[in-house]
Amino acid sequence: MDSEAHEKRPPILTSSKQDIAPHIANVSEMRHYLCGCCAAFNNIAITFPIQKVLFRQQLYGIKTRDAVLQLRRDGFRNLYRGILPPLMQKTTTLALMFGLYEDLSCLLRKHISTPEFATRSLAAVLAGTTEAIFTPLERVQTLLQDHKHHDKFTNTYQAFKALKCHGIREYYRGLVPVLFRNGFSNVLFFGLRGPIKEHLPTATTHSAHLVNDFICGGLLGAMLGILFFPVNVVKTRMQSQIGGEFQSFPKVFQKIWLERDRKLTNLFRGAHLNYHRSLISWGIINATYEFLLKII
Repeated sequence: MDSEAHEKRPPILTSSKQDIAPHIANVSEMRHYLCGCCAAFNNIAITFPIQKVLFRQQLYGIKTRDAVLQLRRDGFRNLYRGILPPLMQKTTTLALMFGLYEDLSCLLRKHISTPEFATRSLAAVLAGTTEAIFTPLERVQTLLQDHKHHDKFTNTYQAFKALKCHGIREYYRGLVPVLFRNGFSNVLFFGLRGPIKEHLPTATTHSAHLVNDFICGGLLGAMLGILFFPVNVVKTRMQSQIGGEFQSFPKVFQKIWLERDRKLTNLFRGAHLNYHRSLISWGIINATYEFLLKII
């Protein structure tokens, strides 16, 4: 009896290992998504008030001081008004951005024989395009942050409900600039992240690695924030409208250009704040993502 029991033990152990192995593999595959999600949450919680000041400047072309005064008049109660949509949107889109980029890069390398740069660029564009599925969350965030709509709805649910009567297309107003921004910014972010970090001082400690990751992400975020600032200005104007004609990107851009006296400085009003916000935001995102990637 003892001999028979002893002989039956190995299959039980082997079976247990076979059961655990797929779960370990699944956790490994999902860690890029999880790290991206946590990095986004950390960033939004810290930088949302700065984003709100910037939003007011993009929408109305006002100075930083006037935007801050608007928020002061709105009161602390409304300071984090509208945080739920960006929290939902950013945690989801950044999880997809990092996770899909890694998955698609591996998939494309297996099936397409092209240079590494081309493969990774295509993966970045596809990841950015997929992120655009969640444009309705960005759309609702715009409406909730615009004080002109404060009397129409007070929360995310009411904002979504207000758009429902206009049809599904209304949720995706401003989709073209979102697709353009997501695709090309992803290509530049993932393409330049490695080379920039290589030119930073060699890190020998965990804290030094964290600082390097913050600097790398921050520099890239600041650069991309300035580069795509006019695109976001147009997107914000398009998404602040409820109902009515769906105007093309060039038409809205021309309208804003004329409103701001055809001056580049007026078009980039708020860009300095966006630079600093992006520097902090993407520094936090990249440092958090890389840190979590090492411990998960």
